[in-house]
Amino acid sequence: MKDDTDFGTEDESKKRKKEKKSAADIVPVDQQLPNKLFIVPIVGRPIFPGIFTPLMINNTDDAKMIEQAYETDGYIGIVMLRTELEKPKLSDLYTVGTVARIIKKLNLPDGGLNVFVSTIKRFKIRKTLSSANPMVAAVSYLEDVEDDTFEVKALTRALISEMKEVSENNPMFSEEMRLNMVNIDNPGKIADFITSILNIERKDQQRVLEMTNVRQRMEQVLVYIKKEQEILRVQKKIQNEINDKVEKNQRDYFLREELKSIQEELGIASDSKSSDYQKFKTRLAAFNFTGEIKETVDSELEKFQLMDTHDPDYVSTRNYLDLVLSLPWNDSPVERYQLHEAKKILEGDHYGLDEVKKRIVEYLAVRRLKNDSKGSILILVGPPGVGKTSVGHSIARAMNKPFFRFSVGGEHDESNIKGHRRTYIGSMPGQIIQGLKITKTKSPVFMIDEVDKMNASAQGDPSAALLEVLDPEQNVNFRDTYLDLPFDVSNVFFILTANTLDTIPQPLLDRAEIIELSGYIDQEKIEIAKRYLIPKNLEKNGLKRSQVKYTRSALLLIATEYAREAGVRNYEKCLDKIHRKLVREHVDSYEASLADGKPGAESKAAEARSTKSRSTKSAVQPESSQDTVLPEVEQQAREEAAKLQALLSKNTFSIDVPQVRTYLGKPLFDESQIKRASVPGTALGLAWSSMGGDTLLLESIAFASDRGELQLTGQLGDVMRESALIALSWVKKYAISHGIVQPEWFEKNTIHLHFPEGATPKDGPSAGITIATAFLSLLKNKKIKANLAMTGELSLTGQVLPIGGLREKTVAAKRNKIKTIIFPRTNERDLEEIPELIKEGLTFVPVSNVQEVLERVF
Repeated sequence: MKDDTDFGTEDESKKRKKEKKSAADIVPVDQQLPNKLFIVPIVGRPIFPGIFTPLMINNTDDAKMIEQAYETDGYIGIVMLRTELEKPKLSDLYTVGTVARIIKKLNLPDGGLNVFVSTIKRFKIRKTLSSANPMVAAVSYLEDVEDDTFEVKALTRALISEMKEVSENNPMFSEEMRLNMVNIDNPGKIADFITSILNIERKDQQRVLEMTNVRQRMEQVLVYIKKEQEILRVQKKIQNEINDKVEKNQRDYFLREELKSIQEELGIASDSKSSDYQKFKTRLAAFNFTGEIKETVDSELEKFQLMDTHDPDYVSTRNYLDLVLSLPWNDSPVERYQLHEAKKILEGDHYGLDEVKKRIVEYLAVRRLKNDSKGSILILVGPPGVGKTSVGHSIARAMNKPFFRFSVGGEHDESNIKGHRRTYIGSMPGQIIQGLKITKTKSPVFMIDEVDKMNASAQGDPSAALLEVLDPEQNVNFRDTYLDLPFDVSNVFFILTANTLDTIPQPLLDRAEIIELSGYIDQEKIEIAKRYLIPKNLEKNGLKRSQVKYTRSALLLIATEYAREAGVRNYEKCLDKIHRKLVREHVDSYEASLADGKPGAESKAAEARSTKSRSTKSAVQPESSQDTVLPEVEQQAREEAAKLQALLSKNTFSIDVPQVRTYLGKPLFDESQIKRASVPGTALGLAWSSMGGDTLLLESIAFASDRGELQLTGQLGDVMRESALIALSWVKKYAISHGIVQPEWFEKNTIHLHFPEGATPKDGPSAGITIATAFLSLLKNKKIKANLAMTGELSLTGQVLPIGGLREKTVAAKRNKIKTIIFPRTNERDLEEIPELIKEGLTFVPVSNVQEVLERVF
């Protein structure tokens, strides 16, 4: 239905009739009130009779009901909800409401309605006709019970008088409200009007609406007015006290400023101690300290006030107070990050590491779902140079949190983590509290590097100190030795990095989520170089990205012959070396041309432009302050650098295989260094260490001896020595039972097993089947297949047991041009976590016992 002001298809006569009808219906006629009403629930406060007010209808079902009521007689019943519900029923409403007539309705752009109604009379719901939308009820109308007595008149005057006092002290009451209150002649309506404008609970207003006895209604309203007056009196008292404090603060401020001016005029320096004390006191007022913290800080502040500046403890106390009042005690951690943005940051910052990024995103998704700001603990494990620290930076950026990093590599003093005692000279808080002071938040991202390289000493065990920091049950009240106050560090996101887990205490590992970062293969190194390393290093050396072009074969050559380690640090060093040599050649050429007195045309043009610019500047304006400050030599150096950069930017360089060999020199690795089991008694094994995966060439020989023993060399650990003994025992049994050698052969010959690169310590059980294969190759005098390597622990009965680090070992095998890898069958599930790019070109042979190994290797 359209509004009266809308010019639509209705003719003018119908519009005039509708306008007359609406105008006439403003005055209610009791005989016209219907016995059935559409019920409109309201959430806020009840609406009393005798009021002309707008209603906002946003609910679609309510809007339809209003349209239906407007089309019929225009009456609706307005009833307040007991509790706020999305889809209420009639039983959820109070039983007493107000009947109203729709005077006008306006359609809003969002589909809602703005309805102007005139409230008429109280009613009570007698019977439910329709409980759901549209709600319809049979109603009976409530009449006011009025006593025309002196008591009612006295109550009327009392209400008006008391409300005048309330309105005078409350600026929220307008002059129009006061006039309306005075001009109402009906006692019951006066009580209704006053109730509707008083700031009381909605239940109390509903209670007044349900009262039909006018005298009781007025008495109840008088009680509410008295309460309002009492609140206003208290409010006025508080306001006066605040004004007094403000005036005192202003007076103190002006006096202090005046004193400062007097001291400046007299040349008297202000007291630094008093200044510090006032600063500490002001900062302390901003914190709502309680209990132990308040007592300690107040005591220290009082002690500081009484101290002499020459007291030995003066600086110590001042530093302590400065630390306490700089910590984020009042910070409320809130998680502010979007999962898709976090994924974008991780993908943009790192190439590869798909499994790592997937686990981090899953981890962040759980935190996002739970809206959990509690801290967590991750341990990133992998060889050097694979990007553990940069992953930590990316996690902090993805979570939109400040990042703080410190290293505990070689740490042997737990005080650097938990702080020193304040009794010592030069004492300071531990790294945890220092990080919180720097980041100024309770929920930063802390990266603790090299946790596998901590050492216990007479000064304590740093790893034990970390246990308290990382324990969710204890770090809610972490107590730094220097601070000596409980501080909640449970919201800190801890990221630990390590090259190996072997030296990390098991209780520390139990508290953390472990994520392993493996080494990179050559193809991954090339992509990382193209996307990250080359642009970064070109900028570092003053070159532009468009000036230097690398061929793929050149990048591959660097990876295979100069930087074959698991990470990319040496790869970046090689790129840096190439770029430095490019820049040096250019600078040498430029200086040689200057020495010959024949600078190039470009140099002359640049010099002419520079000279013209300086002469124009000096002719137009005097020398600027910057020209005055900079010495002439420095100015010339800057101009020379600008000329060099201008000349260099016009040159482009193409780097191919010959240029790489020229700039980097003799390769560190070549084809001759690829390990091969080329003679009987040798075998290739796969190993894992803190530096990543690697291939091991095992060598064994036999020679006549009276003792018939096993000799082991190559810095082998206890576990690997035991693996060699187990392998020899199994091989003895197998060789004798299959007639390969006679039993007395082992008594007359000594077997020597050697692991090359003897300066590198080696340990672990995963070389068991490789040792056994080398022994059998020696006894049979047969070579094993080319480009084949193996890994697996051997039991005394010939079973092949599972190993760890299969991904790293696979990367090492591919780097050594291995084609076939023999591994334990129980490790087949680990193949799913290895990217297809790494597995490409490799054949994986799972085995359950050493007999299956022997069927494959010869």
